Amino acid sequence: MDLKLLEDLAALARCGSFVKAAEERHVTHPAFGRRIRALEDWAGLPLVTRGRPPVRLTAQGRELLEQSSPLLEGLLHLRQGWRDLHGTDQEGAGLLRIGTGRTLARTLVADWLGRLRSTIRGARVQIHTRAMAEISAAFERGEVDFLICYEHPALSNPLTGQRFRHVTLANDRLMPVARVDAAGRVRHSLFDPEWIGYAPSLTLGRLLNDHLGATRPGQQPPPAILCDSADAVLELAIKGLGMAWLPHSLASAAVKAGLLKVLGGRGDQIHFEVRLYRHRARQSGLIEAAWDMSNR
Repeated sequence: MDLKLLEDLAALARCGSFVKAAEERHVTHPAFGRRIRALEDWAGLPLVTRGRPPVRLTAQGRELLEQSSPLLEGLLHLRQGWRDLHGTDQEGAGLLRIGTGRTLARTLVADWLGRLRSTIRGARVQIHTRAMAEISAAFERGEVDFLICYEHPALSNPLTGQRFRHVTLANDRLMPVARVDAAGRVRHSLFDPEWIGYAPSLTLGRLLNDHLGATRPGQQPPPAILCDSADAVLELAIKGLGMAWLPHSLASAAVKAGLLKVLGGRGDQIHFEVRLYRHRARQSGLIEAAWDMSNR
């Protein structure tokens, strides 16, 4: 039996959804369904319920997962230890696995990798982008080497203590912006009811909701448009569909080009860190070299 099938079952148990579990496992929904069917064919009986969501494991599915999890975890840990020791992937090339969010991958992570270019030359880089809670859990399980994430008191990041080390890669800020028309007029004000918000599942949404709750309790109307992508928020703001709070690292080019104007003052901006986390234990030479370069 392919061990990946057990990992698929564990993902389905966590997500409670074939679609979400397929996304986590980076396969299509139909392919993921076929893999679960293959595991059930091996077991000879149903392992999951197929009715109304959420998807749940049957008693046999739970038993299989309980019995196999220690073995699977041990084998994955053994395999990762071998790879960490030699700093290689399956093909023998140096491998650097980075977990982060989609917005950070486009902006500050790209800048960081540019600074590391000479240090990681010849290595293969994998960038995994998921919801921050999911990618943080993957980092804690050792499935990625570095975690790059936002840090702010409103986020309550649990990555502390003796297991991890971190360094601040950059300081960024959410700033309120609005489209500037051809005559130089700003289309929306800071308190305009036409504004674009983030889905609560996004880290930026949590930052913004905390800020609005502290500075405008009960005063801010709900957003006219709600997005689960900062890139989409940027495009909507540029098209003049509402004011928005955008990371400086993402919106600065549009501001410099005169497409967007920053609204309000310093108190209307939300400052936060971007941190790089690693496991405290000694890692491969490639990971240690990237860490040392990031500390300069």
